[in-house]
Amino acid sequence: MKDIFGRAILTFAKSGRAPDIITWTSISDEDPLPIQYLFRSYADMPEIEQHALRLCSGHILDVGCGAGSHSLYLQQNKFHVTALDFSPRSVEACRIRGVLNVRQANIFEFDEGRYDTILLFMNGTGIAGTLDRLQLLFTKLMELLADGGQILIDSSDLLYMFDEDEIPQIRHRKHYYGEIKYYMSWEGDQETPLNWLYCDFDTLSEIANRAGLKSERIMDGENSDFLARLTKK
Repeated sequence: MKDIFGRAILTFAKSGRAPDIITWTSISDEDPLPIQYLFRSYADMPEIEQHALRLCSGHILDVGCGAGSHSLYLQQNKFHVTALDFSPRSVEACRIRGVLNVRQANIFEFDEGRYDTILLFMNGTGIAGTLDRLQLLFTKLMELLADGGQILIDSSDLLYMFDEDEIPQIRHRKHYYGEIKYYMSWEGDQETPLNWLYCDFDTLSEIANRAGLKSERIMDGENSDFLARLTKK
């Protein structure tokens, strides 16, 4: 991994400016991602994220924290929050911004403490990469979850991207339609393609159930996205 995401975030954290990241997927065309969006305030966050932050309680783990905007908001509101990201440059940017407790680690290998709320935002299921690994992710998160705790995770059902007459065939094909390849480039440098997972709520619930979690659909967004809460059975 070239850590393009982290490089762009760190550049913006240090200078207040950075070129857009260009993103595209195996099913969509190029789309610019303005870096300043990753530095958004609470007022500029999507309603789903705002609602999830209002649901937070106790000791919080912010998985895939990126530039640390959610962690900063929680920290400013007197929560005990641990920010976690795989990218060392993103972690450095979080520290520059004032996040007090930030760790650089792969969530599948992380084992520091137990948490009352675990957050996974900006398509939190994406970290799993594939449906097979989503159950592994949920099992790992359950190990990190304190008794009575909650996992707040968002994702999207990508069926909206297909024509109506394609949907029956897509639903029954062997390859799950939400498993895609995700590409990024920044300043002429292209990242290694990522396996990235978008997951519909019913499939998410079924896989969570196998991992010993019950699921609740908390809120729907504007673009076929949703917020789910997972708790131990």
